Amino acid sequence: MPKLFSTMTVKNLELRNRVVMPPMCTYSTDDQGRANDWHFVHYVTRAVGGVGLIIIEATGVERRGRITDTDLGLWEDGQVEGLKRIVTECQKYGAKVAIQLGHAGRKCSIPSEDLIAPSALPFDENYKTPRAMTKEDIRTVTESFRQAAFRVEQAGFDALEIHAAHGFLLSEFLSPLANRREDEYGGSHENRARFLKEVITAIRAVWPQEKPLIVRVSAEDYVSGGNHPEDLAKMINLVKSAGVDVVHVSSGAVVPAKINTYPGYQVKYAEIIKTMTGLPVIAGGLITSPFMAEEIIQNERADLVFLGRELLRNPYWPLQAAKELGQEIKWPFQYERSR
Repeated sequence: MPKLFSTMTVKNLELRNRVVMPPMCTYSTDDQGRANDWHFVHYVTRAVGGVGLIIIEATGVERRGRITDTDLGLWEDGQVEGLKRIVTECQKYGAKVAIQLGHAGRKCSIPSEDLIAPSALPFDENYKTPRAMTKEDIRTVTESFRQAAFRVEQAGFDALEIHAAHGFLLSEFLSPLANRREDEYGGSHENRARFLKEVITAIRAVWPQEKPLIVRVSAEDYVSGGNHPEDLAKMINLVKSAGVDVVHVSSGAVVPAKINTYPGYQVKYAEIIKTMTGLPVIAGGLITSPFMAEEIIQNERADLVFLGRELLRNPYWPLQAAKELGQEIKWPFQYERSR
């Protein structure tokens, strides 16, 4: 029996299958960061298509925490209603919904914003040089994550993901390539993970204990002197007691690097982190084949599989994948004639 379409339970979250839509920025808001009709259609279509867990794209906890000025935000109460509408409709079609809260740090591309980072190092020659964060800045951003998490609960989300990947602010603190601090937030694994742990603790103060908290990480920096999966596993072990339930494993984008990509190129990183931390993991990376996704779950290399670009091309991938794997699943009754 295919395991890709088996249910999975994490705390009070029961997923109908192991297929995850990861956060993928659509750059479709106005400057107010509010969800609109585009986001509604985009996400609800994937719920109709059979995805088990939908993770809403990177959502800024501050205005200066956006990657661009067309990103979603949750830094004010007026941004809740549009997201709540999406969550309610996706749940109606059987999907569970999470949202990724993040801060762009030095990779904010909005000229008018105050770029902050662990150290005053630009991402590359095309980015402005950020200013190194003071401890007061760290406290301010931590509080912004806490307030945004409270709004996530108001919107009715089933799970919450912290964006600590792809070279954005929390990821910058985790990587020695971006973090050259000499205080308690830099240097050792414990110090580099300190900010992430403080953010997790702040979020857990308002995010219900019965709901899962996911952390997305870049497990490989692809540059000499950077992080490798074993480093991330060690840092996750240092913070997981604060309330981490699932690790979403990606890689790269902390610094410019040449990456050899191929189907499943990040799965081995997820395996290492799963083994070393004992936590459930979400794995992926250019996966398109149902049989490859099934192999990953069957061989317990990961607990869930994310499909990014493939779900952009085909929002009904889960329905087709179940057919290819010989698994009977419930279709929307409106589409039954096409089975």
